[in-house]
Amino acid sequence: MIAIIDYKAGNAPSVAHAVRRIGYKPVLVHNAAELDGAEYVILPGVGSARATMDSLAEMNLIETLRFVVLEKKVPFLGICVGLQILFEYSEEEDTVCLGWLSGRVVKFSESAVRVPQMGWNKVEFTENTPFDCAADFFYFVNSYYANPVNHSDVWGYADYNGKFAAAICRDNIYATQFHTEKSCEAGLLLLNKFLRG
Repeated sequence: MIAIIDYKAGNAPSVAHAVRRIGYKPVLVHNAAELDGAEYVILPGVGSARATMDSLAEMNLIETLRFVVLEKKVPFLGICVGLQILFEYSEEEDTVCLGWLSGRVVKFSESAVRVPQMGWNKVEFTENTPFDCAADFFYFVNSYYANPVNHSDVWGYADYNGKFAAAICRDNIYATQFHTEKSCEAGLLLLNKFLRG
């Protein structure tokens, strides 16, 4: 079962549409019980880190997600804010996040670039790239970006007045700052590679 977390701050229907386009049958999940039996978990995100954390808490999903992803090692994909909340803390609304990965989420400098970043940006993947991903352009909408403590957690970089972590990977945890579901063929290819394991 491909479980897509459907919460108030997310864009789960858009992600589900993309997953269906590549031939899979996802299930929108609204509570902890519905995660039972999940073989893949996708956590989309739009809006703020605080709103996302609040929604997950209201749905009693935080501890179940931790168990499914960190203990059972079910493959997990976070998208946009779904990447940011994997870290310990976000500057956005002074938010304590999941803390699965070490690091903080910080804001782009408004004196240096337009904030939010909106549009296509090239992602260069690291040598230890899972799924053998090639450099390509993906669609971003973000004012904040992750600053991981462990550089080995970075799966791909993009440049927006300096390099930043555009994709993260550790063990069974994958996440993209860009919107895979809005990134045309490049995004669908990455989704397909994730779901093929």
